[in-house]
Amino acid sequence: MTGTLDNDILIAGWGHSRFGKLPDQTLESLVVDVATQALESAGLEPRDVDAVFLAHFNAGMWPLGFASSLVLQMSPDLFGVPATRVENACASGSAAVHQGITALLAGTARRVLVVGAEKMTHAPASAVGAGLLSADYESAGQPSTSGFAGLFAQVALAYEHRYGPVGDVLGDIAAKSHRNAMRNPDAHLRKDLGQEFCRTVSERNPLVAGPLRRTDCSPVSDGAAAVVLSRGPLPAAAVPPARITGFAQANDFLPATRRDPIAFAATELAWRRALQAAGVSLWDLDFAEVHDCFTIAELILYEVMGLADRGKGRLAVEEGLVEPDGRLPINVSGGLKSKGHPVGATGVSQHVLAAMQLSGTAGDMQLASARRGAVINMGGLAVANHVTLLESCT
Repeated sequence: MTGTLDNDILIAGWGHSRFGKLPDQTLESLVVDVATQALESAGLEPRDVDAVFLAHFNAGMWPLGFASSLVLQMSPDLFGVPATRVENACASGSAAVHQGITALLAGTARRVLVVGAEKMTHAPASAVGAGLLSADYESAGQPSTSGFAGLFAQVALAYEHRYGPVGDVLGDIAAKSHRNAMRNPDAHLRKDLGQEFCRTVSERNPLVAGPLRRTDCSPVSDGAAAVVLSRGPLPAAAVPPARITGFAQANDFLPATRRDPIAFAATELAWRRALQAAGVSLWDLDFAEVHDCFTIAELILYEVMGLADRGKGRLAVEEGLVEPDGRLPINVSGGLKSKGHPVGATGVSQHVLAAMQLSGTAGDMQLASARRGAVINMGGLAVANHVTLLESCT
């Protein structure tokens, strides 16, 4: 799926919860809270919504598996509004956003509410691990002591076999994420751990799987985010909108034997398609929010994006390209690694953070110049890949 947008498809409002361990919140309360925030931000009433898309992965981590109508709990005026649950593993959030864009382009809606939410921290580690591994062809239903970290550890080992050691550069990426998250009031891990700590295996930062340390892994988080998509500006909106200029999705094969583990080939295809759809190049962008579920994923995404040649992603870090004051800041929010990764919420959150940058409302995270940005959201091990290109309307 690829879209070139000649008409104004806007993110006209948004809402975002804190990410982290939220014992006082239920899936329902998270959904209702961020949906309410998003409609207020867009200056809309519930009766103005034409369609709802709810991103929710679950895989047994929360008792309610049929959640599409939870958004209707916000107001009786949402009765009768079509609501659809969208699931595409860790890319569920962006998949829901893209479904909303498609509804606008098809003319079946003019104002769409997209919500992403997940409750995870209440569940035992074994249930979370099994739930996440249900997104992997070989590991689904199989016992595992390392979960998805074990799968990305194999990616890191394959990368090291081909290109050399990555321990230090992964530590540098983790340290950058933690520094950035300090500026994000909604981030799960708001602590600057420093480069040396993130590079070093220690009692407080043990190896989790292969070369991956605890600081190389995103945390298990609760959270939710929401956006309002509209055809054209909304006169009562409380924030300047962000325009979506292109989007693309590309899927790879599920069996690992049919994929090069470090190519992220379908991710690269989605990236190229989205850039072409938006009519921009890499260096036309001012920032990107990318899918750093593990630091090795962010390193490879530098190469997928063209920030560095294959095998030389470390240069993007060493040369400061990806820092907030660099040529293309990556994950100014802290990314999944430090902001948190409540699966169904992740892609929607990335779009919220991009819209905040482009509208000048990102607070302490705000970049000096943010005219164009990108979102890269992956499901599974680079199997379902969604990319969105956005620009400022001001």
